[in-house]
Amino acid sequence: MVLTDRKRLAKLMTIQGVSGRQLAVAAGYRSHTYIQRLLRGEVRTLDVDPAVRIALYLGVGVDDLFVPRTDSDAGRSVQRTRTQAA
Repeated sequence: MVLTDRKRLAKLMTIQGVSGRQLAVAAGYRSHTYIQRLLRGEVRTLDVDPAVRIALYLGVGVDDLFVPRTDSDAGRSVQRTRTQAA
């Protein structure tokens, strides 16, 4: 899934008093690092299960925060990985 608006996520967290660590636990992550990277815009994608858990935890619809990742998005990440490895 692709995060549509990181500022909206941050605003929801602020309004509800949810920390990055709390959201990471709700998403099923062991560390809050990936959530912080999402909020900073360093990454935009995450798997479906964590996206659904985040939306449920914040009490919003999944489509309010995320859109499905398209095949072209997946291809770009694979291409970047190959380029970085070279």
